[in-house]
Amino acid sequence: MKLSLILVLINVIHFKKENKLIMSNLKYKRILLKISGEALMNEQSFGIDPETINEVAQQIKKVKDMGAEIAVVVGGGNIFRGVQNSAKLGMDQASADYVGMLATTMNALVLQGVLKQYNVSTRVLNAIKMDQIAEPYIRFRAIRHLEKGRVVIFAGGTGNPFFTTDTAAALRASEINAEVMLMAKNKVDGVYDKDPRKHNDAHKFEYISYDDIIKKDLKVIDTSAISLCKNNNIPVVVFDFASKDSIEKILKGEQEGTLIGGEK
Repeated sequence: MKLSLILVLINVIHFKKENKLIMSNLKYKRILLKISGEALMNEQSFGIDPETINEVAQQIKKVKDMGAEIAVVVGGGNIFRGVQNSAKLGMDQASADYVGMLATTMNALVLQGVLKQYNVSTRVLNAIKMDQIAEPYIRFRAIRHLEKGRVVIFAGGTGNPFFTTDTAAALRASEINAEVMLMAKNKVDGVYDKDPRKHNDAHKFEYISYDDIIKKDLKVIDTSAISLCKNNNIPVVVFDFASKDSIEKILKGEQEGTLIGGEK
């Protein structure tokens, strides 16, 4: 019995040492992952593609197993787009934005459920009070969850209309002291000078400054979001989520997508 206990302790100590060694090799140890709602649709016109969300969960698990602390913000464009839908339905933008926040909550709960199937401890923190299904967003609670090795999913945007989930992601990244914000795109592998899906001569940037994103009026990220990241010295990596092991490569410091701000 004593021998078995000693062997268990030895294995635990070995695992902790191995985990620390892996973490020491990571360029970023606390990350904020922003996933667009459209990325969850894949080839569908609406909703969530089961294969895609399982791939998302597997990548998140792999990152967590590497020792990184990971928080996630999911958009809601696969279910409801505030600005576009408000015009079609005759709604005012504030009301439409609140519906969009509910869509992000739905995506967050689905992702939590899928992560649970992979035995990943996850907490959903919502900017809108929904006690029955999610914890209220409290900054230090979120940080504590991350420190305990849990994946944290932020839902409900900022809790206010007129702000996109890009801005919500930049805000949460700043609040939890994230070392990088990763923006997962759907079939776009970085920042281009024009839409690569419409222009064959589009030029991809491997690196671009915060200011140039604003000056060139590149639509890959909101101006308010990039300004928040600049003010808090948070680099942003824009990449194609479908690219195999993309997040793992970024955490190891390998070239993937486009780096905005930070060190080249």
